[in-house]
Parts: sequence; structure tokens; C-alpha cells
Amino acid sequence: MEVHLQFGFGMMEHCRHLLTEWGGGTVVLSPRDLNDKQLRSLAADVAGIEGGKTLLDPQFYVPHADHDRLCSHGFWPADFASGSFFQGPEMVVLVRQIVELNKDLGTEAIILPGILANPVDDLWLAHHESFLTTARDLAGGTKVFATLALGADTARSREQVTTLLEAVTRWGADGYYIVCEHPNGEYLVQDAIWLAHVLDLTAGLRLAGAQVILGYCNHQMLAAHVARANAICSGTWMNVRSFPPDKFNKEYEEEIRRRATWYYCPQALSEYKIPFLDVAYEQGVLDLMKPPSEFDGGYADQLFSGVQPSSVRFSEQAAFRHYLHALRGQAQALHAASYDEARQVHEQTLNDAEDLLGTLGSNGVFGANRDFTDSLDVNRAALAMLDSQRGAVLRRRWTSL
Repeated sequence: MEVHLQFGFGMMEHCRHLLTEWGGGTVVLSPRDLNDKQLRSLAADVAGIEGGKTLLDPQFYVPHADHDRLCSHGFWPADFASGSFFQGPEMVVLVRQIVELNKDLGTEAIILPGILANPVDDLWLAHHESFLTTARDLAGGTKVFATLALGADTARSREQVTTLLEAVTRWGADGYYIVCEHPNGEYLVQDAIWLAHVLDLTAGLRLAGAQVILGYCNHQMLAAHVARANAICSGTWMNVRSFPPDKFNKEYEEEIRRRATWYYCPQALSEYKIPFLDVAYEQGVLDLMKPPSEFDGGYADQLFSGVQPSSVRFSEQAAFRHYLHALRGQAQALHAASYDEARQVHEQTLNDAEDLLGTLGSNGVFGANRDFTDSLDVNRAALAMLDSQRGAVLRRRWTSL
């Protein structure tokens, strides 16, 4: 499973740097955070990096969105009326312009517009099948990914997820770009039903022969490897590691205004503010939080140099790059020869994290809302539900997926 960079505010130089360091990778471009000139400039820069690739997320989740930069792009419709839009030429114009923009940018595949489903119903399904049918006629053989954007309640509904799977597996898209709103605006999801349904949707689409990319993810979605996802996408700020639909409206308060620097401890699946690393230093457990060599890009070395962490400069830039480098390393370490091995690897990761979190917690080291303690059993329950639903067929077909 790959990690793609989900572009967010201020990520241009991060993308150039990390793809160069990694020897390639994929950036999912964001019209909300890049104007047309910047889209084209960054796409060209990525193409100039050996192994560099791009995708474009049209971000049509909220058609009445009023975010100035997003709405300034040429493909964005001047007016949207849900009834007439799909009956007249406007929908065809939108898809044609997105196809042309993808050609200009040199993307690897075309991600189609997707409207946030609250709920999945016959009309929503018909609209999105129209997007796909129209794009196929215009794409000239380029791969086409349908977007499945689900509200939190939609993803929690077994009936709606089943309806969605039954419908879209008949569409035969080359792939699906899945974006799911987190319940209650959580960063780390505390709802096992939500997570189980996202994994089931992923596995169902993979078993139907399609590629699956999960957008707006954090490290909790490393579990998607067990469902055979092709890639997860993640970025710097929380609003590109989870999916708040509000961010596409101009009144959305940017997280950058509430900035804090966090250190990601990959073996604990948790993030910590620097004062709690000071606690770990004083308690003699800081070395337990140092990233394993396979996840270490050197970005956090100064935190483990033998002095109090807050006395050294751990920049926001280093924190973001460390997180993404470590996440990529974790994903690369997930290679498994079988479904059972994949599940065992993730369960061992959870067990190891639980042991470390217990030690850190007993020494007063906590990660606040980014502490994975309350998500350990969420992931375990979701994996158990996936095993009940899809385990037998994933076990048979793992090597062919």
C-alpha cells in the first residue's frame, strides 16, 4: 500500500522535498489550496522529479461551496441547481473541463467530481454514474476514478454501504477515490462501525477488480492494508488527515491559526506536544519514543540528542516531514504474502503500541486527542468485522489483488 501526499495549505515545498528524498511518489493536487497557475507549476515540478506523479482532486463535494480560491477555477460552475445541472449541458461542461485540466497537468488518472452523500440514494447514484459515463467518452483511454464521498452517518449505515457497493461494482470504473467524513469531527475515529464499513467498502471494490485510493487519512487508516487498499493519502494539517466538509466554505477557520507542533511516535501510533516529550525525558523514557530506523528520516533527530526536547528547535516543517516520512515507512513495512499475515501484522502493531502507550501513560506522557489509546480496540473491532464479512474471500484472492 502506498502513501500519497494529500495537498493542503503550504505544502508545495514539502511535496518537492519529500518526493525528491523518496525517489518519487504521488501528490493529490488541491484546487482549494492552489490557484490555476500554482496547480500547473507544481504539477510540472513533480513531473520533473524522477518517479513523481500527480492526481487532481476536483473537490466538488459541496457544489454550493463559496471558498474563493476553489470557486475561481475554470471548471467550477457559475451556478449549481441540483435538478437542472444534470439534465442540461452544465454537467458535461464540468466533466469536459476537468478532463482537459487533467491532460494539461499530466495526471496519472482522472478523479471525477463527487458530491458528499447524505445519504446514498437513487438520485445520488444516478448523478455519479452520469459523471462516469460522460468522462469515459471524453477521457481518451486515460484511467478514470469515480469519487465516493460519504458523510459520517452514511458511512455508519450498513444499508447504505451495501446499496453503494451493489451499485458501483456494476459501473466498472478503473478505480475509486473514497473520502469519508469522520464521526463527530474526530481526528482519530472512536467508532468501530464507521471504520469497519470503510474497510468493507474498500475490500468490496478491490474484490470487484477496481483500484482504491482512500483520501484524507491519518495513520489510523494503515488498517486499510488489510482490506487491500492501493493507497492512502495524507498531508500536514489535520484537515488533510481527516475530512471536514466545512473546509470548502470561506468561513472555515484555518487550522493554521491554531498551530501547535506535534511529534509523531510511529511505534505508539500517537502524536505528542513537545512539553510531554520533556516529561518523557525527565522520566527516563524518551528513548522509547525515538522512531525505529526504518521510519526515521532524520527530521526528529534533535529531539533525541540527549538534552531536554524543548531546549532544541523542532520546527513545524520538520514535524510535518517526519510524520509523512514515518507514515510512508509504516505503509511500506506492511507487505504481506497473505491476508492472514496482513491482519496479524496490523494486530501486532496495535499490541506493540498498546504496550508502549501503557508505559508512557504510567510515566505521565500523554497525547491528548492524538493519543491512540482509545482507538486500539476500535481498530481491533473493525478488523474482526472485516474478517467476518470478507476474510474468506480475501484469504483466497489476496495474491491476485
